[in-house]
Amino acid sequence: MDITKALTRLNGSGNDPVFVLLHGWGSNELDLPDLLQYCGAASADFVSLRAPIPYGMGYTWFGKWAHEGVPEGRSLTEQAYEAASAIDRWLDANVNGSRPLITMGFSQGGLLATHLLRVNPKRYAAAISFSGWLAPGTLPGDKLLVPSQPPVFYGHGSADTIFPTQDVLAMSSFWRKHGTLSEHIYSGMGHSINMDELRDVQRFLESNDLIRPQL
Repeated sequence: MDITKALTRLNGSGNDPVFVLLHGWGSNELDLPDLLQYCGAASADFVSLRAPIPYGMGYTWFGKWAHEGVPEGRSLTEQAYEAASAIDRWLDANVNGSRPLITMGFSQGGLLATHLLRVNPKRYAAAISFSGWLAPGTLPGDKLLVPSQPPVFYGHGSADTIFPTQDVLAMSSFWRKHGTLSEHIYSGMGHSINMDELRDVQRFLESNDLIRPQL
């Protein structure tokens, strides 16, 4: 698996962060960049990657699933590692290694946003997962996360029925132990993103010195 298409804005240098945007099932690289303006990062550099597997009118990170773009068990473990490794290789080849990377993704992309920290803990500064979930199993990078405790934002809706409750609990439990977790549950929201969540992301970014506070 290789990434072959990306929408990029890379104007900064030095220590300026780069947002790594990862869309969900059946979408594409145009889906997430506009969200940055609603979470205090309108002028930030970003790379928005297209998943490499065509699906319907868009693309998918996982080619096999149990239901609605959601793989389970060993299939999820293997596909998540393959996709995250492909993203990590693309970033290594295309983004200056001195620049902090902040991953941000929705659904499949939300899983991969946090999974990248597990695959290559030293490369990523923080992760933002909109309605993601956790790939089972253990990765060599997991134990390296415990001392570093990277900041992780996990937002999801109380009415989201895409994932079993145990998958959501597993995500929360893992990142309470392996990161500095900021979890937000939005009453009545399904498998989606709302403005309250984007405002919470802005506060998360500001409190972790990942963007300048907005006046």
